[in-house]
Amino acid sequence: MNTNANASTAPAKTSRAAKPIGQRAPLRIKGSLIDNALGRTVIQALAVVLFFGVWELAVRAGLVSSFMVGSPLAIFHALVRSAQSGMLLVDTGYTLFAAILGFVLGTAIGSTAGLALWYSPFVARVIEPFIVSINSVPKIAFAPIVVLWFGTGLVSKVALAVSLTAIIALVAAYEAAKEADPDLQALLLTLGASKNDVFYKVVVPSTLPYIIATFRINVGFGLVGAVVGEFISSEKGLGHMIFTASSLYDLNTVWAGLFMLMAIGFVLYFAIDRIERALLPWKAQSAASTLRV
Repeated sequence: MNTNANASTAPAKTSRAAKPIGQRAPLRIKGSLIDNALGRTVIQALAVVLFFGVWELAVRAGLVSSFMVGSPLAIFHALVRSAQSGMLLVDTGYTLFAAILGFVLGTAIGSTAGLALWYSPFVARVIEPFIVSINSVPKIAFAPIVVLWFGTGLVSKVALAVSLTAIIALVAAYEAAKEADPDLQALLLTLGASKNDVFYKVVVPSTLPYIIATFRINVGFGLVGAVVGEFISSEKGLGHMIFTASSLYDLNTVWAGLFMLMAIGFVLYFAIDRIERALLPWKAQSAASTLRV
């Protein structure tokens, strides 16, 4: 009896143990203790603390010169002094406003112009060499001209930010419009749709992900335009703060301004990510499902 029972159960155990590899459940890391939002945040925070800790220890040990690289503790004191005087808030607000306004105007103008070129391939081919030529020129080279035209106030900073962001948005929108599904466009035209119908039902939806993708790039260029304008001529802004401190060899204040620019860039990037999730929810769901595999 026992022999027969053992013999009858042995194949079942063997079949479970010899399960084909192709049928095994895929390895998932979703449940990992660190591969989640909280775990990643903790690791990132520890990396930042470690970086500044090593930096401060190296300065205190005399391994690096505080005059040449600054000191995290001295940078923190520079931020506190600037915040207490109220200038940090003023400078940050000035730069942030110029960067956001330049980003919005430049992206809107460039994207609209790039999409409008879809209506006339002939015009697009005529002006394409000029677009390439303008795009190849470093936009910072236009800064003296922009300041000469628009003065030393806020308008020149916004105009410089627009000059950097508009051309990028234009090129991205134009290239995306050219890649819109030609078969679907031809199908709508054969069904009696007008060119405007094809534009709004095919071209615009297909280019929207590419246009939103340029938001991430243009956020940085908007900050670059604003800061460069403040370098050249300004009485406010983080660029003015950095330029003035560098001329006085106050490296700690320079680092304080740079870290504030990094913080602004991070906040704006996070805001763009939220906008993308709201406008393109299917893209976020696709990315999440890919990470779960």
